[in-house]
Amino acid sequence: MALDKKTIRLLILEDSQNEAERLVSLFRNAGTATRVHRLTSSDDLAEALQQSWDLLISAPSSENLDPAEAVAAIRRQAKDIPVIQLVAGNDSDAITDAMSLGAQDALPQGEDERLIMVANRELANLEERRARRAAEVALREAEKRCQLLLDSSVDAIAYVHDGMHIYANRTYLELFGYEDVEELEGMPMIDLIASCDQVNFKDFLKTYQSLEGSAELVCGGVRADGSDFRARIHFSPAAYDGEPCIQVVIRTESDNAELEEKLREISSQDLVTGLYNRNRFLELLDSAVERAVNAGQLATLAYIRVDRFASLQAELGLADADLLLADLSELLRQHFPADTPLARFGDDVFAALQQGVAPGVAEETLAALLKKVEGHLFEIDGRTVQTTLTIGVAGLDEKTAQAREVVDRAHRCADELTEGNALKRYNPADELAAAANRGSVVAMVRQALENNSFRLLFQPIISLRGDTHEHYEVLLRLLNPQGEEVPPTDFINAAKEAGLAAKIDRWVLLNSIKLLAEHRAKGHSTRLFLHLSSASLQDPSLLPWLSVALKAARLPSDSLVIQLAEPDAIAYLKQAKALAQGLAELRCKMAISQFGCALNPFNTLRHLPVAFVKVDGSFTQDLGRAENQEALKTMLASLHAQAILTIVPFVESASVLATLWQAGVNYIQGHYLQGPSQSMDYDFASDSE
Repeated sequence: MALDKKTIRLLILEDSQNEAERLVSLFRNAGTATRVHRLTSSDDLAEALQQSWDLLISAPSSENLDPAEAVAAIRRQAKDIPVIQLVAGNDSDAITDAMSLGAQDALPQGEDERLIMVANRELANLEERRARRAAEVALREAEKRCQLLLDSSVDAIAYVHDGMHIYANRTYLELFGYEDVEELEGMPMIDLIASCDQVNFKDFLKTYQSLEGSAELVCGGVRADGSDFRARIHFSPAAYDGEPCIQVVIRTESDNAELEEKLREISSQDLVTGLYNRNRFLELLDSAVERAVNAGQLATLAYIRVDRFASLQAELGLADADLLLADLSELLRQHFPADTPLARFGDDVFAALQQGVAPGVAEETLAALLKKVEGHLFEIDGRTVQTTLTIGVAGLDEKTAQAREVVDRAHRCADELTEGNALKRYNPADELAAAANRGSVVAMVRQALENNSFRLLFQPIISLRGDTHEHYEVLLRLLNPQGEEVPPTDFINAAKEAGLAAKIDRWVLLNSIKLLAEHRAKGHSTRLFLHLSSASLQDPSLLPWLSVALKAARLPSDSLVIQLAEPDAIAYLKQAKALAQGLAELRCKMAISQFGCALNPFNTLRHLPVAFVKVDGSFTQDLGRAENQEALKTMLASLHAQAILTIVPFVESASVLATLWQAGVNYIQGHYLQGPSQSMDYDFASDSE
């Protein structure tokens, strides 16, 4: 595992110069530059601690400086230097003692690969702590600046929580005629509102609590001396001293609101076209993204580029090219509804935000725009000019993370249209396909979920005791864009890291249920064993969903066996217990796979009423040795004593069958019998004869 490329400042407490150099070479071989100082005494340490260091690695002991003294000195000076203590041999007491004294970790001397991994972890943690401290300082500074701005603002600003004032600036106090903020603290804001407007104000506040974003109200204000004035009150969500509240900004109607509005309008306009400029449009796009995420309000962005504009500009000259853009902007205004935000987004690019309109619907309007511009004759300074547009289209929905993402998508679509006078809509599948072709396993998984292109395989689980049921384990496979199988561990691990494991489980369950219903309709008495990931194990909505899926397919619940891996069952035992109870109510059975590798595997079974246990594959390896046979027999006897049916996987040859029969195994599974297949076609009858 390679360390980060930045230079690491390393302290080493090691009497042997050669050993210290060996440790340094480990870091350099791991691909990182190091600046190193070897400690030789307590005075040397005191001097070194005047500087900044990233890591201390200490030998088990030193004649020059006791490692415990070095750790104590670092703690005494409150230095954030992680310490890794090496110990002689794998002495657990020495490891515990070192960590008790303040070392971040301790490990046996000579375990070089592990040392690099531990150092990598501690350096990453150090960077996180430093970044957090820097962020906390920046936050405090920002809060101070905000407070100064609030205190000195010419706007009347207050913060209100549950209708009560918790802060008001000097301008707010002067507006209402109060001397001190303490006079307002704890006072309901409604006391400052004219009595004729109080009902409206109450209703507005009630409605505002359920809204997202900013809102404005015009009503009468009452000063401390009883005089009143008309006020425009702007409300927006905020936080004060870490508590959520409402920021209130009040402007009186005597303020030059009209001039302010005019200035705001001018600052948001493009001078050539009169449309919004890029900055103002991005603000509107940000608000649309927020509405899409929080309220599910769809919108569509059109990135509209003028074809071959550089050539037109060279032909017409700058001034006449600007006239063409102005005429085009007027045509856009006429084409779109009056409330559609339009902008000049770049030199030769316009943008339109169609709010409440899905991309599929917007496409019709934009296709009509293409035809309109293509057929339009622009009169520029006595000359006739024709042009066309290229349009990239991207939608905003609840999955949209940020405005820049939408712009990038629409921009890419426009760039892909090399001929001009054309339109392309962003399709997430195209992006996934491109990423999948580049070898991204996560992209392949997402694509398989969207395109329903995972492959299900079925491997028979065969009874050694005459059970008439047909049992199959369901296995999932993923093909890359070249048609080759991705190793299951690779894509399953990638899916877990990307948070897609639960979605995959649902896909497998749903498609297995459909196939099983079709198979059982042909007269087969078939059960399927289906894996469940730790993500689904923690999902409380799984059981109700599974119940509905089984009823819809008209399948008996006992035709499914839900299988958990032993490590997941142990890590999430409480959730596994709840799942087992829910499955029992549904009359589904539960199985544990990879059984027998925990320190006390039978402890798990005390909490989970499982019907089947599949022992770990390691137990079937080297069954020719008597001690391995005995270990398997002992485990199986304990399981059978609890009336649990046992499955032994990875049966790869006939030689182990007699041993497994004598051991009392209920079911076997493996390539010797039949490997995974795309169909449930194993002849179980031949085994029962």
